[in-house]
Amino acid sequence: MFSPPFTTADHCLAALRESGFAVLDAASVRALTGAPAAALQELAGVWDDLAPDEYLKDGGRYRRRRHASFIAQDGTLRKVPHRPHWQPLAYNALHGGMQRWFAPIDAATLARPDWGALLAWLARVADALWGVQPWYGEAHAFRIDTEGGIGRPTPEGAHRDGVDLVAVFLVARADIKGGETRVFEIDGPRGQRFTLDEPWAVLLLDDHKVIHETTPVQPLVAGAPGHRDTLVITLRAQDFLAPAT
Repeated sequence: MFSPPFTTADHCLAALRESGFAVLDAASVRALTGAPAAALQELAGVWDDLAPDEYLKDGGRYRRRRHASFIAQDGTLRKVPHRPHWQPLAYNALHGGMQRWFAPIDAATLARPDWGALLAWLARVADALWGVQPWYGEAHAFRIDTEGGIGRPTPEGAHRDGVDLVAVFLVARADIKGGETRVFEIDGPRGQRFTLDEPWAVLLLDDHKVIHETTPVQPLVAGAPGHRDTLVITLRAQDFLAPAT
């Protein structure tokens, strides 16, 4: 496995401006968000209660997930009614153009201080990069498992999400191989490949500058179950992505 190109907490914004991405270890995440290690460890238990993704066009049953939306502004987080996740085909050639109603993240999780701390910090990052404004956010809790032999974190391939800021928190890796993260310049030859394996390390992406993907995961021991858990948060200025009316 290639080690992540970690940056320091104080260089995070500069890395995003210069390279379009930054990788922070868990200690930096805790320092920047104020979320305690014990609380984040407890939060990881939420991933044991995700619902099947019923929209996989490749026919797979390897992905479980939950979804929530929010608006972040001036240091506050506002819940919005549960809504579908939608992307145009230009950003997701496999699953674009569909209103996907994923199971909601439960209210108890949304009310957790550590959950709020993660989201509020990301809004501060977006404010620093693009100016203070409302940020329309979506949270996706994913589990990719290997019960069928292989699981695909990004079945759509290398992609943009059609937003401004993307955060991919590694929540857990258990008994798998693969799951390599790849980040490429959107209009150039440079790229990075590495494997996130520390719980609550995070990859931050300027969605205007880079595309990203994660390679398939396989069981570490043939026939034995394994999984990769992530929390993906996206922030977008102006509004949520939605089909034209």
